[in-house]
Amino acid sequence: MTVSSRRPAATASGTPGGAALRTERLLLRPVRSADVPAVTRLWTDPEVRRHLGGPVVESVVRIRQRRIVGAPGCHAVVRAEDGVLLGLVTVETEGRGGETEVSYQFLPEHWGSGYAREAVAAAVARALETAPTVVAVTQEANHRSRRLLEAVGLEHAGTFVEWDAHQVLYRRRA
Repeated sequence: MTVSSRRPAATASGTPGGAALRTERLLLRPVRSADVPAVTRLWTDPEVRRHLGGPVVESVVRIRQRRIVGAPGCHAVVRAEDGVLLGLVTVETEGRGGETEVSYQFLPEHWGSGYAREAVAAAVARALETAPTVVAVTQEANHRSRRLLEAVGLEHAGTFVEWDAHQVLYRRRA
């Protein structure tokens, strides 16, 4: 399950340092060094990257590996019961069009269990505590992500072409 984003710049809590966010089954927390191998899989797995332009090239992966640990706005999504990293949720306060933007990527073996929906819903709810709107963008062809965004209360707000693909903008107001 994936949604595109350009760059991380804020935490789900809206506070510096990235306060953890807990849900019934999950912990969203800053990325740690031990998370880098799983996060690297998110960038290089062809299935995860199907709607994100394909796997990231090795030189870019190396740069991202150096920058991801503790990066503002990047949250490792960890299953609370066993600490397994499931994916990433990123919240950027100055995202697309200056609005708060949420994006996410989950490892394929964790798709279909409701983890992405639970994590994204929590991140969106937290962001809306301080932001008037939250947006997300996904490829028009990414039907799973579109259903997820609609399920957490975002509404279709526009379509456009970017990165040589049809994109869909979703928005939720506070």
